[in-house]
Amino acid sequence: MGNMGHSMLDLVRCALGLWRKMGLWFCTCLLTVLFQFPLTLAITNDGDAAALRALSSNWEKKPFNWDGSDPCGSPWVGIGCTNSRVTSITLSSMGLKGTLPGDIQSLTELQTLDLSYNVGLGGNLPPSIGTLSNLTTLILVGCSFSGQIPDLGSLQQLVFLSLNSNQFTGVIPPSIGKLSKLYWLDLADNKLRGTIPVSSENSPGLDMLIHTKHFHFGKNQLSDSIPEQLFSSEMQLIHLLFDNNALSGSIPSTLGLVKTLEVIRLDRNSLIGHVPTNINNLTAVGELHLSDNKLTGPLPNLSGMNALSYVVVEYARIGNSLPQSLFTLPQLQTVRLRNNFLNGTLDLGTNYTSSLQLIDLQSNKIEGFLERKVFKNQLMLMGNPFCDQRGSNYNHCTTQPQSAASYSTPTPNCQQTDCSSDQNLSPNCKCAYPYVGTLYFRAPSFSDLGNSSRYQALEKQLLTTFQSHNADVDSVALHDSLINSDNYLQIDLQVFPAVKARFNQSDISVIGFILSNQTFKPPKYFGPFYFLGRVYNAAQDTSGSKFKNLPVIIGAFVGGLILVLIVIGLIAYAIGQKRKAERVVEQSQPFASWDGSKGSGGVPQLKGPRWFSFDEMKKSTNNFSEANDIGSGGYGKVYRGMLVTGQLVAIKRAQQGSVQGGLEFKTEIELLSRVHHKNLVALVGFCFDQGEQMLVYEYVPNGSLRESLSGKSGIHLDWRRRLQIALGTARGLAYLHELADPPIIHRDIKSNNILLDERLNAKVADFGLCKPMTDGQKDHITTQVKGTMGYLDPEYYMTQQLTDKSDVYGFGVLLLELITARRPIEKGRYIVREVRNLIDRKKDCYNLHGVLDPSMGLPSSLTGFEKFVDLAMQCVEESGAERPAMSQAVKEIEGIMLLAGMNPNAESAHTSASYEGTSKDHPMHPYGGDSFDYSAGVPSSKIEPK
Repeated sequence: MGNMGHSMLDLVRCALGLWRKMGLWFCTCLLTVLFQFPLTLAITNDGDAAALRALSSNWEKKPFNWDGSDPCGSPWVGIGCTNSRVTSITLSSMGLKGTLPGDIQSLTELQTLDLSYNVGLGGNLPPSIGTLSNLTTLILVGCSFSGQIPDLGSLQQLVFLSLNSNQFTGVIPPSIGKLSKLYWLDLADNKLRGTIPVSSENSPGLDMLIHTKHFHFGKNQLSDSIPEQLFSSEMQLIHLLFDNNALSGSIPSTLGLVKTLEVIRLDRNSLIGHVPTNINNLTAVGELHLSDNKLTGPLPNLSGMNALSYVVVEYARIGNSLPQSLFTLPQLQTVRLRNNFLNGTLDLGTNYTSSLQLIDLQSNKIEGFLERKVFKNQLMLMGNPFCDQRGSNYNHCTTQPQSAASYSTPTPNCQQTDCSSDQNLSPNCKCAYPYVGTLYFRAPSFSDLGNSSRYQALEKQLLTTFQSHNADVDSVALHDSLINSDNYLQIDLQVFPAVKARFNQSDISVIGFILSNQTFKPPKYFGPFYFLGRVYNAAQDTSGSKFKNLPVIIGAFVGGLILVLIVIGLIAYAIGQKRKAERVVEQSQPFASWDGSKGSGGVPQLKGPRWFSFDEMKKSTNNFSEANDIGSGGYGKVYRGMLVTGQLVAIKRAQQGSVQGGLEFKTEIELLSRVHHKNLVALVGFCFDQGEQMLVYEYVPNGSLRESLSGKSGIHLDWRRRLQIALGTARGLAYLHELADPPIIHRDIKSNNILLDERLNAKVADFGLCKPMTDGQKDHITTQVKGTMGYLDPEYYMTQQLTDKSDVYGFGVLLLELITARRPIEKGRYIVREVRNLIDRKKDCYNLHGVLDPSMGLPSSLTGFEKFVDLAMQCVEESGAERPAMSQAVKEIEGIMLLAGMNPNAESAHTSASYEGTSKDHPMHPYGGDSFDYSAGVPSSKIEPK
């Protein structure tokens, strides 16, 4: 302390000298800084400092100030200390890359470890993490950890355990049952297998967790039955989430003993038998999901479940008639029981609850409907014998659009606010760099998903939570809410800084922890949630270490004063160079200088995709290395890349120096930014920088349908998978034709443009030739003929009149390609003509045995094959007027799948096959295939690269 005292006196003398020379103002500022200098220093425990340095050396990326010798005294970003001991590490969304080393066991006083939203963190969790006996909070959400979850049974203080959205395999460790203080247990969205562990004489189990409130195990691969022993009347469980697994057996009757339950999700499993009658004892349950199982028997009496607001039991095989008492539950909003065996006469009575918004009973066996009192909301009875008798014009037998989540925070009406291209405008009209991520609500209890007041309440609660915890937050914005394929409500979140334009890393640590450890509590009707944040490019914050070297700060202060004088001179110079500066700004904001002279039109109207710089693209593809080259086409080459967020993408790069294809480039950006559907390839962003044109798509891992049909991908497509692919393609096209605004004609439907994701779900790709239809063009668009030979609509070819039925023709050819695995034109034979000549509806398989792909399976196993061929031939009728609409095609394929015992709304199975290793063998990658311009008579890639 003696040396420190001399240093302080020297600084005071320096300040007095400066007072005389530079005046009162400067020294007042300097002394303010000076007397904030701490008189004592916190010294980090040697063992803790060594452990943190081991973490630092093990990570490729780390917080900016993790380079000093005193993590507690500096302090390091994300490190919390009590006296000299490290007690918390909170580093969410930092872009960390590497593994978690075993040295973490040295942090013996550690209570909180949160490394969420760092997708670059992976590998196995070290077993030594199970020795941190003081740990109360362990959160590793949205990383890439794999392998088995280690034994955590010694963490007796653990309250919060969240390992969801990783790649953990193996079984659920029975030792978790020892964690008697556990409140939150989330292992969802991994690859966990095996049974649900319960206790025995020699082993603990989850039934011992009587104080745990949350069991979140959805989106895994758990199998076997749910043990009766798992539940008891002592349990305080409120959320039971076992959806999206492979559980079998019956629903245990002991479930009815857990009277604290509020949310039950057992959907998307293989459960059998009756729903236990004592489920009626669960008076606090608000959401009940039992869909996509193999249940039998009647829906039990639910009249005692007074909190019930959301009942979903679809594709579950329940039967008998529905009691009136179901519809009198006071909180009930939604009843979805379609595709079951419900029968008898539907009688809602006269006392049904006023809160009831939707009753969906489609595709059952209901024979009558007694409407004692007019039901003014949605009642859907299509597909029942009752509607067959009454006709499709009857009020409840017509297709009614269901409400969809489509909320986004309204764009503020800001006057003269012009943000730079990489900033966003906040709801309070400030240009800033928001922290971005996605909220997933696993069981929302409301059906009016477009109700803006609910989302506004969510925004208010988010902002209140952030500000009450001293987070530097100005406002929040919600975007693109939708119900995803897991039946979760998904909403993109933007969090805007209050003081600065960009959060620093300490801010992100605070915000991320508020969301990862459930400090934020949404309005109750949103239900349980989790958040996946993206890596944030934070500003460097020197607040924690700015006094480590005060002379340096003083020098910086003086230098800053000189800099101010220089800036004043530069401003004067800049005024004289205004026009030149504006040209530079235009070059840095590429769409401000979009060149309309080359046929590209005006500035694209963007809704979602982000702009990437050329340097970002170069870095994500390792300088466009040959190892990342996954295909090529007329447009140029396609590269696999990884963004700084860890997201894999496919990048279409136009040929260097090309000035063609501007119209297609702009069209694809504008249209794909407006369309969002699970059967359409999503546009992540684009690059229009340094003379480059690139489109950045989501990476679809299993290549094109053409590759699978040809055998190049190694993926076996049986009949059921082909039906699923046909349905996904049809749904994507139906969305483009009927739900996109404006409607869109794809114009290049072919097997090279149908991609298969990890579950072999179809995604329609390549929108370079698509055409929007305005109100004045609903019948047709006159345009030059473009498309691919073999899939091209002959009516369009002859008349140049493009309609949505042109896509239907290409889809019909695709259906024939699915059953034959042949290209549309192969060895001079046209698949449509060949099938039309062979077809004989009086013979087995319509006499098409000679052209069928044998890998589909035996003809006897192709249930619904004839209906499939009929649909294909309707789609390739010469006249567009005789072809079905795509929505009709969707219904036909759904009907075929039901005949085959399939659930049209179920996901396809996982496959481990990938096209990465085979891309060099087939350079025509699906993201960049050639089409044909028939006005020129040469491949369009030669004159209009996409």
